Amino acid sequence: MIVAKRKPFEEIKELVSGSKKLLILGCGTCVAVCLAGGEKEVAILASQLKMALTLENQDVEVDELTIERQCDREFIEEANTRVNVDDYDIILSTACGAGVQLVSDVFDHKVVLPALNTTFIGVAEGPGIWTERCRSCGDCVLAETGGICPVTMCAKGLLNGPCGGARYGKCEIDPEKDCAWTLIYNRLKKLGRLDRMEQILPPKRYSVQQYPAKTIHEAYRRRYE
Repeated sequence: MIVAKRKPFEEIKELVSGSKKLLILGCGTCVAVCLAGGEKEVAILASQLKMALTLENQDVEVDELTIERQCDREFIEEANTRVNVDDYDIILSTACGAGVQLVSDVFDHKVVLPALNTTFIGVAEGPGIWTERCRSCGDCVLAETGGICPVTMCAKGLLNGPCGGARYGKCEIDPEKDCAWTLIYNRLKKLGRLDRMEQILPPKRYSVQQYPAKTIHEAYRRRYE
């Protein structure tokens, strides 16, 4: 899932300052799970903005709407059947950066602003805790490393074993963190696949990374040719 966190309130307030009618558009998927931009978070932010802007004598109407996903054009377009987007001078999106950009594309005649900072692709470790697990490198090596990503989990992104600074299973960069290659060794040993450690992984194929990336599923390729 994509993990994000809300921008500082003062920054958000400054972004929307001067708006007469504001729509806060929430996203019900990743950012809802990480408690940053779902329906509840939209309601809290709306209340905060109403109070803060009123205290500054700014006359602004703040409405709320949360859709299932802001990274899907279909759901964004559906939003216009629930509210009249043209009524608003600013749309404040509580989605990840991808969602903000797609909303801006769909409603390109409107000012669309981000309320969140997108941080990483991660997993939920427990209530209120998310950790990064993937860098979206486009050249996955998890089959060789016991399902632990050295590109992400190693502070130096090393592909063939630990650096010389690892001590007692901890990272040289941050002694509070486990050395990724110690974790990989222990996992492969547990799986009976330590022979994988003897293989030399080739350099990362950075050429597979595209900026911006685009993928078309084979089943739909003819449609776009």
